[in-house]
Amino acid sequence: MTLVAFEGVAVGTVMPAVGLDLDGLGIYAWAFNAYVVTSLVGMVVAGTWCDRDGPRKPLVGGMFVFALGAVLSGFAPTMAMLIAARGLQGLGGGAIIVGIYVLIARAYDEHLRPRAFSLLAASWVIPGLVGPVIAGSLTDAFTWRLVFWLVPLVLVLPLLLLRGVLAAHEGGTGETGRSTRIVPAILAAVGLTLVMFGLLRPSGTAFVVAAVSVLLGAALLIPAATRLLPPGALTLRRGLPTTIIMRGVLSAGFFAAETFIPLALVEQRGLSVTVAGAMLSISALGWLTGSFLQSRLPGSADRSRTVQWGALVAAISVATLPLCLLPGMPLAVGAASFLVASIGMGLSFPSIAVQTIRLSPEEQQGANSSALQISDAIFSSVGLCVAGAIHAAAVQSGGATVATYDVIWWLCAAVLLVGAGIAARMRPNSRVPSLPTP
Repeated sequence: MTLVAFEGVAVGTVMPAVGLDLDGLGIYAWAFNAYVVTSLVGMVVAGTWCDRDGPRKPLVGGMFVFALGAVLSGFAPTMAMLIAARGLQGLGGGAIIVGIYVLIARAYDEHLRPRAFSLLAASWVIPGLVGPVIAGSLTDAFTWRLVFWLVPLVLVLPLLLLRGVLAAHEGGTGETGRSTRIVPAILAAVGLTLVMFGLLRPSGTAFVVAAVSVLLGAALLIPAATRLLPPGALTLRRGLPTTIIMRGVLSAGFFAAETFIPLALVEQRGLSVTVAGAMLSISALGWLTGSFLQSRLPGSADRSRTVQWGALVAAISVATLPLCLLPGMPLAVGAASFLVASIGMGLSFPSIAVQTIRLSPEEQQGANSSALQISDAIFSSVGLCVAGAIHAAAVQSGGATVATYDVIWWLCAAVLLVGAGIAARMRPNSRVPSLPTP
C-alpha cells in the first residue's frame, strides 16, 4: 500500500509541471480521472478473483500492471499518451487495493480489523511526508519523468514482505457467480468516460455533442452501477448499501479538493512544485491521526456516528481552503485547514471499511470490498469531472483565477456536508438485515 501511496502523492505533486511540459493544463483532470475510471474494472475483476482463488494472484498481478503503467507514463511524449498510461496504472491499482482489503479480512479477527485499517492508513505517512519533497526535488532538478520511473523499483520489497502472508491465506471459496459483474464494470467505465468527455469539453467540442455525451454516459453508468453496488445503494437503504455509498461521497468531496491544491498554489501564489506539494504531506499526518483515533473503537461497534463527525469536520475545513490564496495570508493557514480536513477523513475512511467488513459474510468479502472501491471510483471520478469542468472552462476563458479555485473548494465542502447528513443511515435497521451484494 505504501507503493500506491507514494505514487499517488508524488503524481499529485508533479502534475502541474507535467501539464505545463506537455501543454495539457486544459485537460489536467483527465490524468487523474483515467486512473480512477480504469481502476473500477480492476476492482471488479480482482473482487471476483479474490472470492474464487484468494488475494495472492490479484495482488501480485495488480502490482505488475501498476508498475508497467508507471514506466509508460514516464516515457509519454504527449498528454494523451500519459493519460492512456495512467489508465493502465488504474487497472493495477484497483486490483491492489481490493486484494489488500480481502487480505485484511482473512488475516485479522474482527476485533483487530480497526487497528489493521489504521496501519493501512499509516502506510501513507512516510510517502506523504517525503513523497512531495522527493517528487518536487526530482522535478525541479531533473525531470518529472523520474517520479514515474522510480515506481517499479519500490515494488521489490513489498513483494518479498508479502510473500509469506499471501501464501498462508491463499485459496478462496471457489465462488464464480459474480463474474457477470465484469460487463457492468466495463459499461460503467465507458459511461464515466463519456460523462468526463461531455463535462470537460475538449477544445472545439460543440455544446450539443458534449450534452449528448453526458446523457449517453449517464444512461450507461446508472444501470451498471446498480449491478455493481449492493441493492438499494443508490436509494440509500440502511446498513451496507449506504455504507458503500458513503465511501464514494466522501471521496468525491475530499479528493477533488485535494487535486487542485498544488495547481492553485503554483498558479496563484507562485510557489515552487516542491513547496506546493508539501501541502499534500499534511494530509498524511492528519489521516494517520484520525485513523489512530478510530482504531481505539471496538471492531464490532457501529461506525455511523464516527463517520458523521469525520465528514462534518472535513466539510468545514475544506470550506476554509480559499484562505490560502488570499494575498499575504501565511501558507500555514491553508496547511491547518487541510490538516483538520484530513483528520476527518482519517476518522471516516477506516470506519467505513470496518463497517463494510462487519456487515459482509466471508464468502462476499471480496465482492463487497470491490463494491466499496467501485463507489469510490465512480463518485470521485464524477467529482473530479465537475471540478475539472470548472477549471477547464476557466482556462479556455483566459485562465484560472482565485475565484475558480474558491468555487471548486466550496462545492467540494458542500458534497462532504451532504455526506455528514446521510452517514446516520450506515446503521443497519435492527428489524431488517443488511442485504448482501448480489
